[in-house]
Amino acid sequence: MINFYEETRCKKATASMLDVLPIAARVLGRVLGGRNLDQALAGELKRHPGLTPQQRGLLQELSYGAIRHYGVLRTVLAALLQKPLKDESVRRLLLVALYQLAFTQTQAHAVVDHAVRVTAQSLHKASAKGLVNAVLRNFLRRSEPLLAEAIASDEEARYGHPQWWIAALRKQYPDAWEQMLAAGNQRPPMCLRVNSRKTSPDAYLDQLVQAGTPARMAAHGGILLERPTPVDGLPGFAQGLVSVQDDGAQLAAPFLDVAPGMRVLDACAAPGGKTAHLLELADVDLTALDHDPVRLLKVEQNLQRLGLRARCLAGDAADPEGWWDGKLFQRILADVPCSASGVVRRHPDIKWLRRREDIAQFAAQQSRILDALWSCLERGGKLLYVTCSVFEEENRLQIESFLARHPDSALLPLSSNAGQDMQLLPDEEHDGFYFAQLAKN
Repeated sequence: MINFYEETRCKKATASMLDVLPIAARVLGRVLGGRNLDQALAGELKRHPGLTPQQRGLLQELSYGAIRHYGVLRTVLAALLQKPLKDESVRRLLLVALYQLAFTQTQAHAVVDHAVRVTAQSLHKASAKGLVNAVLRNFLRRSEPLLAEAIASDEEARYGHPQWWIAALRKQYPDAWEQMLAAGNQRPPMCLRVNSRKTSPDAYLDQLVQAGTPARMAAHGGILLERPTPVDGLPGFAQGLVSVQDDGAQLAAPFLDVAPGMRVLDACAAPGGKTAHLLELADVDLTALDHDPVRLLKVEQNLQRLGLRARCLAGDAADPEGWWDGKLFQRILADVPCSASGVVRRHPDIKWLRRREDIAQFAAQQSRILDALWSCLERGGKLLYVTCSVFEEENRLQIESFLARHPDSALLPLSSNAGQDMQLLPDEEHDGFYFAQLAKN
């Protein structure tokens, strides 16, 4: 049996768990109630501005970790309880504490002690102190057999994903589904894209080595850091030498084959990584479009840091009448909204928030966007379709349907050494992406 929960344990936390533990439990509750993890975490950080940087880091670790391993944690907790726990605040607290005990190096007695005190002082549930103490100490006595039994008896616990997701990957990827699920439970790699207008990958890699930051070249041209590093600690980041971008995502801009002077549209641009990469490759007349004006500000900030310029417009890619000036584009990048199933390790809440029926809804939205953008592309032009999904309804089947609807379209090779489309599966270096390039005849 493959145990996908073996991972390097995080460093022992020294920030006050008494302050952070109930906040992490609330974040978990909001996510399980349907809230986006980043939004839930940001909301709690805003409510608690006095948290130290160390406490903020611990809060993020506990929040992401408890969601990432929710499948096995809830199964273990159910085994530890004699009957279902009706008090959700206590249940959430126990899940976060179990995450610490099972997946971090925090001293066990400290976790138990803090959880008991939080139950009384922060949750105001003094009557539940005995239950919390008994459950956590019981786990410490029986942790190995409890985890082994949970993984053996429950696929959601074993693979850390909902059952419908496991079934879909098993059907679509009979030779790779287990590896894909394992990748979804890992901590994401941190990869850099070098600004080719200012330096080269080899030169920047030398700068990292001199700065004492271990790194290596990744398969698709990015620089992979051995350990995540705050961006303000990266040489020349503020001056625009590099950007943080997944190695797989760095394939998109070169696939589009832009040349100086081309009129180019990045149709779903925020936060602007691919927009900037296109501009780093060539002096193009680029329009960056996004439906969210707030997220569009992030595009503008990234371009300013890199010393690049684009026309930034707020608008719906599926409704060109609201933003398009009627001038045809020679290249269009359509990095469309999707299930984000290929980047789930960066957003572990996705796997518990998504439902099987959501995939069809995303596919319908993608079809509307593709049909609308096709009218904005000149004959002889190219449209690169991109998702960060691994589900075929959003990828290969989407493109097959588009080609059938549009007789003036053709599927082109992505590059001289790549096929007509590419499903990039997540691994230790990059996330999961799909690419397909369409030509207008």
